[in-house]
Amino acid sequence: MSLSGPFIRRPVATTLLTIAIALAGMLAFHLLPVSPLPEVDFPTIQVSAGLPGASPETMASAVATPLERQFARIAGLTEMTSTSYLGSTSIVLQFDLSRHVDSAARDVQATINAARGYLPANLPNNPTYRKVNPADAPILILALTSDIIGQARMYDVASSVLAQRLAQVSGVGQVAVGGSALPAVRVELNPMVVNKYGISMEQIRNVLAAANANRPKGELINGSVSFQVNTTDQLLKAREYMPLIIAYQRGAPVRLSDLGQVTDSVEDVRNLGLADGKPAVLLIVFSVQPGSNIIQTVDRVRGLLPQFQASIPSMVQLSVMMDRTNTIRASVRDVEQDLVISIGLVVLVVFLFLRNVWATFIRAWLSLFH
Repeated sequence: MSLSGPFIRRPVATTLLTIAIALAGMLAFHLLPVSPLPEVDFPTIQVSAGLPGASPETMASAVATPLERQFARIAGLTEMTSTSYLGSTSIVLQFDLSRHVDSAARDVQATINAARGYLPANLPNNPTYRKVNPADAPILILALTSDIIGQARMYDVASSVLAQRLAQVSGVGQVAVGGSALPAVRVELNPMVVNKYGISMEQIRNVLAAANANRPKGELINGSVSFQVNTTDQLLKAREYMPLIIAYQRGAPVRLSDLGQVTDSVEDVRNLGLADGKPAVLLIVFSVQPGSNIIQTVDRVRGLLPQFQASIPSMVQLSVMMDRTNTIRASVRDVEQDLVISIGLVVLVVFLFLRNVWATFIRAWLSLFH
């Protein structure tokens, strides 16, 4: 008794079973996740620390080295690399595949807290960490361009409005903003003039820090009534810094504008983003995990682009610069075409041997689903 005998003797049941299997296969096909590569998820954590103005040598010796000594004690750490730049350092920690990235992140956070006493006292903020995947790549890059608004303001809009809204989209794991930096006031001192007045750099720094402090002012009490005293001490524009008095020389004030140039600029002037040859701010979107369906994620982001455009100034244009799913969609179409061609060839070969349409139909479907 052959395996196909019962199916041939009961054509109606065979047809119904074949239709059911075909419908189940079609439904499962549309539910398959689509990703560019097989899922490769290495438990990797990147730690970043910043100390404005510090040289790469200082960052390596005063910041990176103490952190590395503490990180070396974490169990399951297989590889640790660090890179120091002007004012910043980055340490990449890769753990054994048996370690879960969440538990490794907790150990990294505890180690950062324990290493705070070994770091420079003037470090503005504690080192931060984020979970990364070295096999991951951006799935979408958006660009903000404008002929009127500068990059500093576009970066402010991108980091404070668009990045948060993009991160809330289902399937989006991380949004990085690049191409510029936040607005800032830059003071470029003339060393010859500063030396002429006998003023130290530390003295200038202390004056700037004291003039830009935002602290409680106290309260006024009159019997049973009290009034809170509030005011804004923060200086936001270059014109507000220029008249600051740094010192007195022979009874005359030496102002900040006398020592160099004070300009409205950005925090980091070494960042540049271009889109079609025009200055731009870039929003780099990463998927939540390598095995997720990035086509659906990109479709969700593209569907929200009109809302994003409406939430930013009308002088700023939001456009798509890179869509990684274009090649993935083409590959999926090729797979679908190959699948259809293979089904046609199977049916044709069965028909050439049986020379009967109904028998060919039954045999072909049984062959395909077996």
